[in-house]
Amino acid sequence: MSDLRRIVLCADDYGMSPGVNAAIRDLVARGRLNAASAMVVAPSLTVSEATALASLKRDRPSLQIGLHFTLTAPFRPSSEAYTPLQDSAFLSLPTTLGSALVGRLHRDRIAHELRAQIAAFSTLFGFLPDYVDGHQHVQVFPQVRDAVLSVMRETLPDAWIRQCGRVSPLAARIGDRKGMLLDVMSKGARKRALEAGIAFNPGFAGSYDFNSDPDFAALFPKFLYALPDRGVIMCHPGFVDDELKALDPLTELREREYAYFAADAFPDILQAHRVTLS
Repeated sequence: MSDLRRIVLCADDYGMSPGVNAAIRDLVARGRLNAASAMVVAPSLTVSEATALASLKRDRPSLQIGLHFTLTAPFRPSSEAYTPLQDSAFLSLPTTLGSALVGRLHRDRIAHELRAQIAAFSTLFGFLPDYVDGHQHVQVFPQVRDAVLSVMRETLPDAWIRQCGRVSPLAARIGDRKGMLLDVMSKGARKRALEAGIAFNPGFAGSYDFNSDPDFAALFPKFLYALPDRGVIMCHPGFVDDELKALDPLTELREREYAYFAADAFPDILQAHRVTLS
């Protein structure tokens, strides 16, 4: 129906571990996700894992598969010349963000690394990414966003970039320091994307405090509130395995998200909020 809002429900981190991959593919097959972001620098984005996800796209034209551009530890770069590094891996998130905020990153090296990750994506999947987002939101960091948009304008002019600015009322955002920082950085990213002629999502949701003990079933309907047509909700479903435990602190919450999306009640929740994934 025309009054339904069409949203993008995007699962991040495809390739991080076999358990994450399996959970994302299962939800795609159930029609519970319509986007997945692939980490080409992650250990479990093999040819077979990429082929398995790409095969789902052939039967589901609305499924979008994007590049989850990665610039933070513990992952290692795809390009040989990328710096700065620590122990042959990217720098930590706090160091990367801090360096970006004070202009100490190298735009040309970021652009070279993005080109390498796009090339790896194309080799694995057999097509170019439908969009670009970033692990830990690096795509909206100062300096990084300029490099990303420059490369996208050259190599992915029909793709869109994920911005992370929220549309919820200001009163609901105050107190969320991470979210407020993303709002500010995304404002700059949107301005530059418009100048570059690169499309972006009009709204964003899905961020919450992963270090607390959140009730995801209570959070998700709030993500839907005020989200505009074609807005993006980020999610992180997965099954916990040893590889995931070794790479990322976000573990059991992934299984909670998976269970929520896989439940029989989930389509009714979307319908109640006049939302569709088609």
